[in-house]
Amino acid sequence: MEEKKLGVVEAHFADLIWNKEPLGSTELVKLCAAELGWKKSTTYTVLKKLCERGIFQNVDGMVSALVSREDFYAAQSERFVVETFDGSLPAFLAAFTSRKPLSKNEVDEIQKLIDAYREGK
Repeated sequence: MEEKKLGVVEAHFADLIWNKEPLGSTELVKLCAAELGWKKSTTYTVLKKLCERGIFQNVDGMVSALVSREDFYAAQSERFVVETFDGSLPAFLAAFTSRKPLSKNEVDEIQKLIDAYREGK
């Protein structure tokens, strides 16, 4: 899979698109002016960059996602665990929980994920 990362500003821009898609490029320019203080040229430059990276597309002035927000961030999370913890989810959880204890609710949610995985859901 091609390396797809977003900086902080790009992530905010991407969220604007994911929240409103599909949307016209003119509407996106107005949205970015209001939310980010961007000029039209900045919006189109960043959009072009993210289209070239295969995250979004701009077809006939309609902007939409090629990768859903959920798929994008799932791939980012997986890449992080692979690169930082040699692919070991238990090692990641051990490191994460050593500094931030899990709440009962979080433990229950993780247990539900494990149970669903074991049941093949």
